[in-house]
Amino acid sequence: MPAPQADFKSLKQRIPIDHVLARYGVRLRSVGPHTLYGACPLPTHTSRHSPQSFSVNLSLQVWSCHSASCIAARGGCIGGHVIDLVAILERCSLREAGLRLQDWFNVGASNPVPVRAPAMASSSAEPNRPLGFVLQRIDTRHPYLAQRGISPATAQMFGVGMYHGNGFLAGRCVIPIRDEKSQLVAYAGRAVNGEEPKYRFPAGFRKSQVLFNLDRAMQTGSRNVIVVEGFFDVMKVHQAGHPVVVALMGASFSQRQSELLLSHFASVTLMLDGDNTGRRAAEVIAQLLKPKVSVSKVELPNTVQPDHLSSAEINALVGPANCTF
Repeated sequence: MPAPQADFKSLKQRIPIDHVLARYGVRLRSVGPHTLYGACPLPTHTSRHSPQSFSVNLSLQVWSCHSASCIAARGGCIGGHVIDLVAILERCSLREAGLRLQDWFNVGASNPVPVRAPAMASSSAEPNRPLGFVLQRIDTRHPYLAQRGISPATAQMFGVGMYHGNGFLAGRCVIPIRDEKSQLVAYAGRAVNGEEPKYRFPAGFRKSQVLFNLDRAMQTGSRNVIVVEGFFDVMKVHQAGHPVVVALMGASFSQRQSELLLSHFASVTLMLDGDNTGRRAAEVIAQLLKPKVSVSKVELPNTVQPDHLSSAEINALVGPANCTF
């Protein structure tokens, strides 16, 4: 199977570098109409005498760090473009950085590969390490959750709520993410006021290595699972009485996620978003899984997501009448 490709030119043109920095929680100050300046976020930065050495040119969409440590680590290069930035922060190759950017910002390659490849991400990444802390001051009864149709009981069970602490998730609705061993590996932060990016994840977190809510789904002992795209999709489906539900955290499907599904379930119901991306992903995932498990698909109307539906609507859709591939 051909390996997925990243369209570097498209990524550089279409993804603002400040949006990528915001995703990592990097905060820089404006020192001009097109320039940001501040502390270097790169793991290569060890220079104690140049803490404010990182700058971004928004008009050129490039970054630079003038510290001796970062320059030495890059063989004399002072800076680079957005793909270089992600490669350094994620400690991965340029190709892998490009694929991650495509995944995070939903930017498709200009030269798409055959239908099986777009949703299958690499499984070579290291597993996510358990966090050494638990966030406090999370309001599970915040009005935002009621606006999304999430009951207080569901919010409390998932540990979801408005975070009133400090850091790059401050003022966002946080969602704890656990691996299949129930180890807390990350918090996602959902913007509630239209801020970009819509979701923030900690630097280094690899969502391709996790299925959201898998640990709870496994504990039911059921061999039938519903697969959705997002966190709130899981919560709404669970709330409707279907606890065996997991999320891809996007429309990409990695080898590791495939292995997790195949290890624990005998049948899969795909309930991805009712847009072109979700439908293409459902087709690809079905083709990948159907030789090994029973796969069915729930097709949602245009632009509809599972979290838009009421419990009654979800129950009407998730049933034995689904078409099996």
